[in-house]
Amino acid sequence: MISIVLRSIKGNYMTKTGALILLLLVNSLSARSQDTIPIKQEELWPRAEKGNYQLKISDQEYKSAKADYHQSNALFLPNVTISNAAINTTNPLMAFGSKLNQEILTPADFNPDLLNNPDQIRNYSSKVEVLQPLINADGILERRAAKIKMQAYSLKSERTKQYLQMEIQKAYYQLQLVYMAYDVLKIAERSAGNTEKMIRDYYDQGYVQRTDVLNVEVHVGELKNQIALAQSNIHNASTYLSFLLGENLGEKVFLPQEKLDTSCVSPEINDKLNEKRSDIKAMQLSADAYNKMYQSKKLNFLPRLNAFGTYEIYDDKIFGTDAEGYLIGVQLSWNIFDGYKSIGKLEKSRAEYNHSGLELEQYKSQSQMELSVANRKVFDAFNTVNNKRNGFFQSKEAYRIRSDRFAQGLEKANDLLQSETQSSMKELEYYQSIYEYNLSKLNFEFLSK
Repeated sequence: MISIVLRSIKGNYMTKTGALILLLLVNSLSARSQDTIPIKQEELWPRAEKGNYQLKISDQEYKSAKADYHQSNALFLPNVTISNAAINTTNPLMAFGSKLNQEILTPADFNPDLLNNPDQIRNYSSKVEVLQPLINADGILERRAAKIKMQAYSLKSERTKQYLQMEIQKAYYQLQLVYMAYDVLKIAERSAGNTEKMIRDYYDQGYVQRTDVLNVEVHVGELKNQIALAQSNIHNASTYLSFLLGENLGEKVFLPQEKLDTSCVSPEINDKLNEKRSDIKAMQLSADAYNKMYQSKKLNFLPRLNAFGTYEIYDDKIFGTDAEGYLIGVQLSWNIFDGYKSIGKLEKSRAEYNHSGLELEQYKSQSQMELSVANRKVFDAFNTVNNKRNGFFQSKEAYRIRSDRFAQGLEKANDLLQSETQSSMKELEYYQSIYEYNLSKLNFEFLSK
């Protein structure tokens, strides 16, 4: 964002007195306080926790995995169903069975004519059915896989929080930077007005050419355009921060209460990957879950033992209780061959398990590469800050000397403007380098956690 200003600032000229910067900063913040919302860095995360959509999505993903784990309780708990049915029938078999269930059979009912051509009979039945798993070896491993999956999503949610904390901090840094650029440009506008007045006075006295006056007017116009662009950048940065906080975007404009931190500390070398990082642990757990599923598919070839029981009530009136009966038993089942279906599932599960292991190794290798690159970027950014700081102070001193010489008639107006422009660019480049150092440091801390 600030690079747009840096590319367009050529031809603009500004003064560089620290007192003037502070004064204009206070004035500009006061002027904007009527239509902006002050915000502190410490307020960001509590607000994001309430409204950020990614956090809410991550939380729902965890709850979904937790629900899958809860479903596996069916491996130990019974399945209980209650039903009620009503029939009217003249079907010989159903009519005889209904009378038998209602316990109303008489010797006359065994008459072949009545057996073959029964009268219409009404039957109401209420049933309670219980199914109790006893031994399901594959289900035990599937339950463990579901629990591991739930733990993996918990770690993924934790990593999502860490990432969003970094992104919100970056957005706040960006907001600080665009305000800094705006204030520098406002100082430049005031300085340009003073310079324009001075050159016009010199032109009236015949000390400078008409082209110098025209150049000043062009530069003043360009500077106003840059101020308008900086204001737009403030709105863009505020909109992005509002999005991260999960708040209504609208025309909200934030005003950071802390200045861009210009203290850059030399980083320490540490590019060893921390395999306890939450996202890596989540990948490891995911691979473990696939392993459990693979093992469960192997055990799917073993027999299963389940218990069952029913309690039934029959009557010719709804919810009647004239007759009742129960049935309990156990069932041992063994699926010997299902048309290669189970074997295919086993092969698929083995491929998914191997795939997850390869993904884990690739992710660790990529993370190590990213960490090493981030470590070097921090060092490069730190060196850049020092170079830009030196360039800024040197260009500022050069402009001061040229300004004094111009007042004595020893410098050309064009040279003065170029020196002032260079000094302004070096100041903005210096702030940009600090911003990039802070981003590099944030990214390295995120990757090394």
